[in-house]
Amino acid sequence: MNIPKLILQEQWQRLGRPGWVGCLLLLLAIGYCALVLLPQRQHLAGLELRTTQAVAYRLRLDQGLDLPVAAPGQQVDDFYQTLPAQLDATAAIDRIYALANKERIALSRGEYALGVDPKTQLARYQIVLPVSGSYPQLRRFLHGLLAELPAVVLEEVDFRRKQIADTQLEGRIRMTLYLSRL
Repeated sequence: MNIPKLILQEQWQRLGRPGWVGCLLLLLAIGYCALVLLPQRQHLAGLELRTTQAVAYRLRLDQGLDLPVAAPGQQVDDFYQTLPAQLDATAAIDRIYALANKERIALSRGEYALGVDPKTQLARYQIVLPVSGSYPQLRRFLHGLLAELPAVVLEEVDFRRKQIADTQLEGRIRMTLYLSRL
């Protein structure tokens, strides 16, 4: 076991000062490659990938296949544009009654309250409607309501039967209709 150690010491002494400097420079070059060049190469590959993705996205935009991404402020404005205007509240309520009439649901006299959210400046029309109908009718009415008026939020749905054998349900639906004040 001592022989290899002696051989290494002899070879090390034979190299002399120029050999030691050469070994030190070789170690520094390996360290520089591992710590600087390889991470930079990976970073460059990532940049090349992002560049090709950006070029492909630009081509899709030019061909009309994708829509440009809107700025955050523009997204909020677009959202407000999709909401019905506060002046159109009666038309939205008429659509609710038309959907109920289409499903042959009896809507009793409802309660309506208009409020304004101070943070967003949206008008909120809170509606409580007593309803009467069969379960399939009420379910179709609710699905149609959410499909036709996306600005409506169902807050509470409460159905009851007077007796177990009854097919008619009675209950109430509490919803909020959000309206734009712009």
